[in-house]
Amino acid sequence: MTTRTYSVPGISCTHCRDAIESEVAGVPGVDAVHVDVDHRTVTVTGDVADEALVAAIDEAGYEVAGLV
Repeated sequence: MTTRTYSVPGISCTHCRDAIESEVAGVPGVDAVHVDVDHRTVTVTGDVADEALVAAIDEAGYEVAGLV
């Protein structure tokens, strides 16, 4: 199992958090997802390819700046 943290500069509110958490949680293999609004990061635990996680965050309407 892997834990990755992504920088997502567009996160600014609880709506952003809810949208990203909902989208990422639906990716097969994701065990946990946490969005930190203050630090604008998304932390994901599970056995999932980076591409699938970045695509899910993109689908929620946010752009990943990179790994933290």
